[in-house]
Amino acid sequence: MTSPGQPRPATAGTQPVQPEPNGRIVVDHLTKVFGSQRAVDDLSFTVEPGSVTGFLGPNGAGKTTTLRMLLGLVTPTSGIATINGRHYAELPAPLQTVGAALEASSFHPAHTGLQHLRIYAAAAGLPAQRAEEVLGLVGLAGDAKKKTKGYSMGMRQRLGLAATLLGDPRVLILDEPANGLDPEGIRWLRGFFRHLASEGRTVLVSSHQLSEVQEVADRAVILNRGRLVRAGTLAELSAGTTTAVVRGPDLRQLQPALVQAGLAGSTEADGTMRVRTDDLRLLGHLAFVNGVELHELRLEEFDLEQLFFTLTEGAYQGASFDHGPPPQMPPPQQGPSTRAEGH
Repeated sequence: MTSPGQPRPATAGTQPVQPEPNGRIVVDHLTKVFGSQRAVDDLSFTVEPGSVTGFLGPNGAGKTTTLRMLLGLVTPTSGIATINGRHYAELPAPLQTVGAALEASSFHPAHTGLQHLRIYAAAAGLPAQRAEEVLGLVGLAGDAKKKTKGYSMGMRQRLGLAATLLGDPRVLILDEPANGLDPEGIRWLRGFFRHLASEGRTVLVSSHQLSEVQEVADRAVILNRGRLVRAGTLAELSAGTTTAVVRGPDLRQLQPALVQAGLAGSTEADGTMRVRTDDLRLLGHLAFVNGVELHELRLEEFDLEQLFFTLTEGAYQGASFDHGPPPQMPPPQQGPSTRAEGH
């Protein structure tokens, strides 16, 4: 877990920030340049209390750099990032305000989970019993006295989350919190985030598990190459994205009927047609009056993953396997070293 650092000014001449509602995060024209690399480029967004916000983007999009600037670990080239209207270094009780985990936590293998958290609590001036309370919150009460070297990856993730909760913060900033959790653990985490938001807390989650973000988040902020490409509630992001999927033996006669009705349809290589509309009744009527046989007519609901890939297209440069399966790994070489591994 990364602990926020010492006070660092944002930029020379920055205007004093005004107090914000308890737990509000504001990123305003934030920029960070490393040498010739512009990691974050004039980024602005807000995260509201009482909500879960997904912070999304491909690797190298600037997510971690943004979070590190928010927590005072990296000095912005320009712009500001505040929590409760203050820079992190200006918060009167930072650990009671913000709980953050930006990297995989490291634990002393000889310490138990309870010992680990009591050390953190003592360093923060928090009561020792708080360690037991947060272990109960994350479902590790039964493993409190087990040494962390015996913890699974999912248990280590829960222990890291417990550490962020020690100060009972109003704001949680988490990077890939579902890594290592099994399906039951992910389901638990989803409900836990919703519970925190229902208490009026602010939850900002950076994640690559887009299906899980869609299940739990109220809002999403999507970055690409250091810039904001889309932000809003999931309802706002999904507006106008509902698509009707149409399949049949011959849909050519349907295309001119769609144009007359003011609808746009695209036909894929396998003959499937996708029409940007949620009016299945209209599509069925158009097919009927034009004598078009249909085998399938259904709605394809909003998919955050598809939106993400559309907005960040080209961010990942690698081999394309669109025209066939990926190359197979060569068979292992037979020899003494191979046989030795089997014993």
